[in-house]
Amino acid sequence: MLMIRAIIRPERSGKVLKLLFEAGYVAVTKIPVVGRGKQRGIKIGDVTYDELPKEMLIIVVKDEDKDYAVTTIIEAARTEPDGAYGDGKIFISTVEEAYTISRGTKEL
Repeated sequence: MLMIRAIIRPERSGKVLKLLFEAGYVAVTKIPVVGRGKQRGIKIGDVTYDELPKEMLIIVVKDEDKDYAVTTIIEAARTEPDGAYGDGKIFISTVEEAYTISRGTKEL
């Protein structure tokens, strides 16, 4: 199993969640976060906003579903056809074990 963490623009999360749901990925955790990427925030006049609002979506998928899930997120999260600074980042890590608390069972 793999955990996919996508940090995206808040205004794109609705579209991403809709497409993930339609693709069969219904279990998603959404967390509001703040941060900055390579662009180091945004400067407007004399004010620099270095902590920008984003949302982190977390899903766990089977190894063989990784490419499809990542492609779905990228297509829905991009703000322009070729993307733009600040559209976000996706991180993928291995999930060694997972348990359902209510049943106390180990997931496969």
